[in-house]
Amino acid sequence: MPYEPPTHRVERSLRATTGARVVAGVDEVGRGAWAGPVTVCAAVTGLRRPPEGLTDSKLLTPQRRTALAGVLTRWVSAYALGHASPQEIDSLGMTAALRLAAVRALEALPERPDAVILDGKHDYLGTPWQVRTVIKGDQSCVAVAAASVIAKVHRDAMLAELASDHPDFGFDSNAGYPAPVHRAALEDQGPTPHHRLSWAYLDSLPRWRHLRLPSHREASADETLEDAGQLGFF
Repeated sequence: MPYEPPTHRVERSLRATTGARVVAGVDEVGRGAWAGPVTVCAAVTGLRRPPEGLTDSKLLTPQRRTALAGVLTRWVSAYALGHASPQEIDSLGMTAALRLAAVRALEALPERPDAVILDGKHDYLGTPWQVRTVIKGDQSCVAVAAASVIAKVHRDAMLAELASDHPDFGFDSNAGYPAPVHRAALEDQGPTPHHRLSWAYLDSLPRWRHLRLPSHREASADETLEDAGQLGFF
């Protein structure tokens, strides 16, 4: 299905209304996974014409996404990645873990952004950052789309590296998200050190339910299923 390419409309608006000179697009990946970190990318693109085919990472094939990420990391003015580990997610809750990962990414940029375009409707960054939230920003905003692709490819590669130590879990194909092979390995072997132990999936694993940690906020079933469905696991 044809899609509208992302634009610099929001970035131009922020520059005009707030005087922002450096605007970063921010997107995350791994929110609904059972294993692995949540990863955030902050990308600064300026107002240059983006590479052809740029869009939300979930709309791209794995091959196209990987190829585009290689182009983007050279094309952007700057980018940085931040992660929050499964243990930090368990201890802080997802919202605070997202903020931690995002701040790590933003503070790793060579120049602090004057404004941030955040994908979605919820501002999990807050003060002192000047934030503009954009629903489906990963499809409509150039900087957010670039961050989406870079974050996804980088996190997928991280999870693929874990597959050699945990081959039965299929991390190289499911990136730590719900999938039949992932569930089967959990039932047989229990969670790895890379699993989130406050997630509700443990409630359906009688042998391992005792490992469940209390969570600050349960990941909603809708959120997890949406992320997994977008990746083609359901």
